[in-house]
Amino acid sequence: MPLDRRVFLGTALAATLATPVRAAANKKLVLLAGSPSHGPGEHEFNAGARLLEKCLKAVPGLDVSFHTGGWPKDESAFDGADGILSYADGGGRHPLVQGNHLETIGKLMDKGVGLICSHYGVEVLKDLGGKQFQQWIGGYYEHMFSCNPMWSPDFTEFPKHAITQGVKPFRIRDEWYFNMRFTTDAKVTPLLIAPPPDAVRDGPYVYPKGPYAHIQEAKGRPETMMWAVERKDGGRGVGFTGGHFHKNWADDNFRKIVLNALVWICKMDVPADGVSSTISDADLTANLDPKPKKK
Repeated sequence: MPLDRRVFLGTALAATLATPVRAAANKKLVLLAGSPSHGPGEHEFNAGARLLEKCLKAVPGLDVSFHTGGWPKDESAFDGADGILSYADGGGRHPLVQGNHLETIGKLMDKGVGLICSHYGVEVLKDLGGKQFQQWIGGYYEHMFSCNPMWSPDFTEFPKHAITQGVKPFRIRDEWYFNMRFTTDAKVTPLLIAPPPDAVRDGPYVYPKGPYAHIQEAKGRPETMMWAVERKDGGRGVGFTGGHFHKNWADDNFRKIVLNALVWICKMDVPADGVSSTISDADLTANLDPKPKKK
């Protein structure tokens, strides 16, 4: 081989070895925080989602995009999204069922984008979002079928799943919904499970106060307050019914299982001990919506 060719090849090889290998693109998570709702310390969607955003900054390879009002002002915010959180009021006011939003989210789901809905955000109307939520996150809160009591379940055991990694038993009072309208077309994995005491089933519920006969008749049955599903389109979905009281985010395990879920829906590896995070009192009170004090 001529000397000049050997020199050329040697120079080219050296340049190649010196060029850093391009890292895989980061995953993108879109956080949708709903508009102000309820009294101080309740349904603090903005502050809660901001807190989760802060905790996720330490996760390598994850970019987080935050939006208030329940929906981004520019839908290009969804470009390249791997996962979406909807933490907002639900029912007929749910941001994902307004205008053509179901269609927009549906197209993202078809691409395998993950979705997690939290607290009131798991409730949609049977004929407006119900079937879609069964497909996208595995189930939904159905008015007069599901119920929403304030109670303190004991979460003592967890299934083996990436979302439960590092989560230890905990007990916390919240408006834990149960008796979801789950899909029958896919395997739904319960993540937070506990049997409500008879007094919880007997009511009162938050609204309507109940009790409902079908809820009372199931006394002794464990109920699911958080679940996960792997969809046929390749995407992942999660429903989390807690999140009424903002102060609950101070609980390490309450917070960890949601952080794990946010990472999981983006198809990232959840650390063996779960997503680690610490928050201060100042973090917890930051970004609270201005609300009139309860009389």
